[in-house]
Amino acid sequence: MTQPTFAPPEAATAAVTSVVAEPAGATIPLHQLAPEAALRRLELAIVRRLEGFLQGDHLGLLPGPGSDTNDARPYVVGQDDVRTMDWAVTARTTEPHVRDTIADRELEVWAMLDVSPSMNWGTEGVTKRDLGIAAIATIGFLSQKLGDRFGGLVMRPDSIRRIPARSGRMALYSLLRSMLTEPIVHDQAEGSIDLPEGIDQMARSLRRRGLRVVVSDFLVPGDAELDPEIPPAWERPLRRLAVRNQVICVECLDRREIDFPDVGELLIRDPETHFDRYVNTSDDAARARLNAATAAQRERIRVSIRRAGAGHIQLRTDRDWVQDIARFVLAYRRVASQLHAPPQGVSR
Repeated sequence: MTQPTFAPPEAATAAVTSVVAEPAGATIPLHQLAPEAALRRLELAIVRRLEGFLQGDHLGLLPGPGSDTNDARPYVVGQDDVRTMDWAVTARTTEPHVRDTIADRELEVWAMLDVSPSMNWGTEGVTKRDLGIAAIATIGFLSQKLGDRFGGLVMRPDSIRRIPARSGRMALYSLLRSMLTEPIVHDQAEGSIDLPEGIDQMARSLRRRGLRVVVSDFLVPGDAELDPEIPPAWERPLRRLAVRNQVICVECLDRREIDFPDVGELLIRDPETHFDRYVNTSDDAARARLNAATAAQRERIRVSIRRAGAGHIQLRTDRDWVQDIARFVLAYRRVASQLHAPPQGVSR
């Protein structure tokens, strides 16, 4: 008996792997995340008050960690220098703390990447997780000036990994490489950290004003609400984060999440819970109900992000993310001041 000669195209191998099994690694190489040459003529508008020494054009001053003391925070093993240990706070709390310093820079950008199991999905040759990393790379090159710093948070179900903010192009590449090589989170991974808790920790731990980027599919396990008037659990933490910072939310989704294909009987399984159900996608009425529910879900996400006072970028695995972000940046300058206006009674 002869073996079948059919094999999927090489470019689609990653897509097939992400559908039939968990991805084993990155689906986008580091050098293809963002074309620097195409982004040099664009600049991300910064309209919020920052805490650097220059108010206006956010060109950095001298590089270095700075000498003015800032807030104390818990010591992270392997990431913090023991020479910055704050012994007074450590003695009072009986927990190791370090004292941050205020650097002579104008803009500090922090991006939080959601790597929960739902982000491992992708049918167009790239997973939503790697699409989010590409968005972080693009925003990093757009917002980076001499001396500015870029840091990252990787949100796993059981912990949040902090990648220290550093300046320079090579530091940004190092951050992106670290995110690409982050171990894949397996389906049904247990943990106490979800998107609302991750955004809340981001607001609590990063006290210096700046630009904050939240990259996720904004899907919370167990949340089946479709009414946009009922806010999701992550809206209130996002609103608190946007009070002092300029916030941009990057929503990652796959084409097959909003347009179910006609493939017959299909097992739909939630990678973050134990929910599964067979659906007959050949039934036009069933497929129409699925698409309508997904559209209502995405509309609720859009309304909630807008209501929280954050910018919103929607990226899809079947489209060019650089063009989508560039289109957002060009339109963002016109509405950024109104979008990020603080609530009444709160100063910038």
